Amino acid sequence: MAGKKRGKKRRQAPAQLVIGIFLGLLALLVVFPFYNAILASISTQKEFSLNPLMLFPKEPTLSPYTYLMEATNLMKGYGNTLFVLVLGVPFNMLVTVATGYAMARPAYPGKKLFVFLILFTMYFSGGMVPLYLLMKDLHLTNKLIGIVLLYGGNTFYAILIRNFFQSIPKELEESARMDGAGEFTLFFRILLPLTVPILVTVLLFFTVDRWNEWFNTMIMVRSSDKWTLQVILRNIVFTTLDDMASRVVSVEKTYYSLSLKMAAIVLTMAPVMVLYPFTQRFFMKGIMVGSVKG
Repeated sequence: MAGKKRGKKRRQAPAQLVIGIFLGLLALLVVFPFYNAILASISTQKEFSLNPLMLFPKEPTLSPYTYLMEATNLMKGYGNTLFVLVLGVPFNMLVTVATGYAMARPAYPGKKLFVFLILFTMYFSGGMVPLYLLMKDLHLTNKLIGIVLLYGGNTFYAILIRNFFQSIPKELEESARMDGAGEFTLFFRILLPLTVPILVTVLLFFTVDRWNEWFNTMIMVRSSDKWTLQVILRNIVFTTLDDMASRVVSVEKTYYSLSLKMAAIVLTMAPVMVLYPFTQRFFMKGIMVGSVKG
């Protein structure tokens, strides 16, 4: 028996080695573009032009970052995005978790209609023009609080949460009710702590959604001092950056258009890239468990 196990391990070793090499190369293909963007943002024009696949620049410079901080309203965009993030994510979580919990409850009057109306929004919407007119009538255009309130719950995330609630054994709820637990005690002290994986997963989704907020801001907000970070990044990359770079390069040869673009991209994506590794284990568990039941 022991000999068979050793033979099986020997046969598995080459396969595991091949799989490990393949996954390592795949990871390298995914990571290298991000690393190359960072290198481009701290390299001089001459060095990066001669060796775009360098491992590290010989003459690194932070001039593109300094210029972006001083010559653009990027820091103002950070503040606006954090405002939307801090107020918007709790609002999204409240609406979505409450909706998912309501859909997971046993049959109650009107439940089928309630669930149907929620699922209906996944396939049909009123469109951008009616939404803009509604926000205008509510005097919420050109205001950051309007961007916060514009995006409430998410149907797909609510379904994930519903599935997670339904995967919790019914005996646990029945036992709590026998001990005298009411609805609020049952929800906040028993069921909600068990849903931490899916809550962290949905929290990560909403955080990325809010951090990448640009389309609604572009439509609803006209004042540039109220733009979110992504709108400012879009404006930098597609409209003003080449003009800025052409003026600056004539004075200082240390950076140019590509460096400025990459620096803006790095500043924008860095917080999410730092956050994700700490929530990855919750993310994987939440997706797997939350999708068991439909």
